[in-house]
Amino acid sequence: MRQIVLDTETTGLEPSLGHRIIEIGCVELVERRPTGNDFHQYLQPDRIIDPGAVEVHGITNEFLADKPRFEDVVEDFMAYVEGAELIIHNAPFDVGFIDAELERVGGWKPLETYCTITDTLVMAREKHPGQRNSLDALCGRYEIDNSQRQKHGALLDAEILAEVYLAMTGGQSLLSLEGEEEGGAGQPGSAIRRLPADRPPLPVVMASEAELALHQARLEAIDKASGGRCLWLHEPG
Repeated sequence: MRQIVLDTETTGLEPSLGHRIIEIGCVELVERRPTGNDFHQYLQPDRIIDPGAVEVHGITNEFLADKPRFEDVVEDFMAYVEGAELIIHNAPFDVGFIDAELERVGGWKPLETYCTITDTLVMAREKHPGQRNSLDALCGRYEIDNSQRQKHGALLDAEILAEVYLAMTGGQSLLSLEGEEEGGAGQPGSAIRRLPADRPPLPVVMASEAELALHQARLEAIDKASGGRCLWLHEPG
């Protein structure tokens, strides 16, 4: 399964008013693992960036003066995303801008023709109704470090969103519970690491009398609070 976590930065908020994409950042996941095969491109928008947008992402027209235009990179970008599932936070915003750029170039259909699109904002609202579900709020909820996010940036936001998405849809991304396709136990590519037979024995630490007494008192308190349903006290045998 190939997924692309995508984010954009733009000159403003509305493509119908002529606003353009100025940065695209993508992080590739294959079987929920980051591959390092990312896509990142700054773009010359051929228009002035709104001051409010500069305050958000810090990208200026001067910085973009020598960058390529969308039509210069569209072939590479579409080849990169084609056939993948795109993971986007507030997808209508980014997809709307990409579709406007594709239409401006000509010869391309809407983005969803080439790939499927999953909106993590919709997912978050379903999972956490009535709560704030911005990317920063989700980072706090899932204990993901976003301290480097002083300003918005498409690639950094895509990297953060990838972590949020993996946490929101099942936890760790680097632990495979199905094993690896290549290699046997203890071999390169294996998820299993055998311990040497001559390793030192593991220490066994027994509970003290005081610890046992505290444990027993805790079980009796649970039993009383549950109306006699503490299984640890009433198991047969």
